[in-house]
Amino acid sequence: MTLSRPVSAPPASALHLAVDRSAREPVTEQIRKALQAAIAQGRLAPGARLPSWRDLASQLGVARGTVRAAYEALIDAQLIVALGAAGTFVGRHGVAAPPPGAVAPAATVLRDPVANYPRSVSGVFQMGVPAQDAFPAKVWERTVARAARESAHAPLRYPDPRGEALLRAAIAAYLAVARGMACSAAQVYITSGHTAAIALAVQALGLRGQAWSEDPGYPLTRRTLAALGLACVPVPVDAQGLDVAAGMAVAPRAALAVVTPGQQAPLGAALSVERRQALLGWAVQAGAWVLEDDYLGELQLPPGRALPALAAQDAGGRVLHMGTFSKTINPSLRLGFLVVPAAQVARFDEAAALFGSAPGPLLQNAVAQFLQGGHLLRHLRRMKQLYAGRRDAILGSLRAEGATCRAAGLAVLLRLPPGLDDVALALQARQHGLAPVPLSPWYADPQPHHAGLVLGVANVPEGEAAAHCRQLLGLVGDRRP
Repeated sequence: MTLSRPVSAPPASALHLAVDRSAREPVTEQIRKALQAAIAQGRLAPGARLPSWRDLASQLGVARGTVRAAYEALIDAQLIVALGAAGTFVGRHGVAAPPPGAVAPAATVLRDPVANYPRSVSGVFQMGVPAQDAFPAKVWERTVARAARESAHAPLRYPDPRGEALLRAAIAAYLAVARGMACSAAQVYITSGHTAAIALAVQALGLRGQAWSEDPGYPLTRRTLAALGLACVPVPVDAQGLDVAAGMAVAPRAALAVVTPGQQAPLGAALSVERRQALLGWAVQAGAWVLEDDYLGELQLPPGRALPALAAQDAGGRVLHMGTFSKTINPSLRLGFLVVPAAQVARFDEAAALFGSAPGPLLQNAVAQFLQGGHLLRHLRRMKQLYAGRRDAILGSLRAEGATCRAAGLAVLLRLPPGLDDVALALQARQHGLAPVPLSPWYADPQPHHAGLVLGVANVPEGEAAAHCRQLLGLVGDRRP
């Protein structure tokens, strides 16, 4: 039998595997039937690794020979396979099919990522991921291995809900260099990413009422704020970033404003100096908070120059700075951070103890060592030039075909002919290995003239840009009304 990477089996409790010693049926038969039912119903997937018969006997409180006999009966029925020291696994074949008309187990289903928020499947023009072909994988591998060795010999303890001290200090030092921020490690809180940081901020500050959100802006931000009980007020964005005056006109007493001042997502504009001052002034006057989503702030591509973080200009203590390592290291890390004003540390310490969502210490310490070794800054310096070349290659290829497009940070915005459905087009592109993101769902109230595609540039080598752009434009042409 050939097996791919083993799938861990759920614990006995999750399989409803229990024994009744008062029953007439032998315990061995009870275990056999329970495991067979779990396999037939899909609760034990093909290839799933079963506990050793010794471990399962310990969980169930029965003799080891009893479980062993149950396993041997399932092996004889070809439902499981014993591979010696490698373990015992559910067979790839012989799994009973569900009876006709059976209802499949309930599953958690996410809404379609293209239509609802820009987390597209892997493919050409994918957004939100760094260049896989240019990442210092060997350095990262050594760093993770070293962190794992250290973790194996570290004293056993519960992790700090605020995040590991090593990583918090490394992020504070990194932000001082990369984003011009002066903050201490005590002000840094490690989270599991973007939405977790928003949730921590809202819960710690006890925010209620209205919240400004950029329009167009990241759809997942709007959904997160709404789920946390805040009423989102769309505030228009133009070439200078968030229109602060418009926000003050429609919701002057909002509790929060969420902005992407470094590179506005998805239009790519930087928040102008005048609007930065206006936003900070409004926050102080209204007693509001500003949540700075530092989306690609440190990755301003040539010929532009990265502006300091908004938090670096915050004299009133009203700005919280949020970042992740998704666009610089790997989105699968699920690792982000939130930097809060010094006066709010005690409040956030308490909230982190209740709602903290930091990943495990091993991963945190690996990222900390990657930062401390200077590897991230060196990587970013190389990526700015690489991404600029890839962006320009995409722009040149699209314009050579007569398309209307422009640069937008680490993406290119492609405008579509009137009457085209950008969501339907993006879904069709998936079938051809392309992963553009439709522009219209970024708007709070999408209109036909908002239709467009957002093309990530990070994973499109310059030499392949022309072919991929022609393929995409061919799909656009096929869908013309």
